[in-house]
Amino acid sequence: MENEQICEHIKNLQELKLPKELVCEECVKIGGQWVHLRTCQTCGMTLCCDDSPNTHMTKHYHSTAHPVVISAVPGERWLWCYKDEIFSEY
Repeated sequence: MENEQICEHIKNLQELKLPKELVCEECVKIGGQWVHLRTCQTCGMTLCCDDSPNTHMTKHYHSTAHPVVISAVPGERWLWCYKDEIFSEY
């Protein structure tokens, strides 16, 4: 990880959890649609981003306090810490 201003949540990641499938697990349950996907680095759940109608990943953060996600969009290589509002490429 190459960002000099990396929070402790990102620094403490041992290994990145990659998406198991490129679907929002919650949107699939309700028949919803998503724009982009994010994968939680605490539990590995893949959910939709804030540009999606249901904003499942932000809701996941608020309900679990799991702070760090990675983009699950193929070719994108970045992390976001909700708690510290820190973006970092890897």
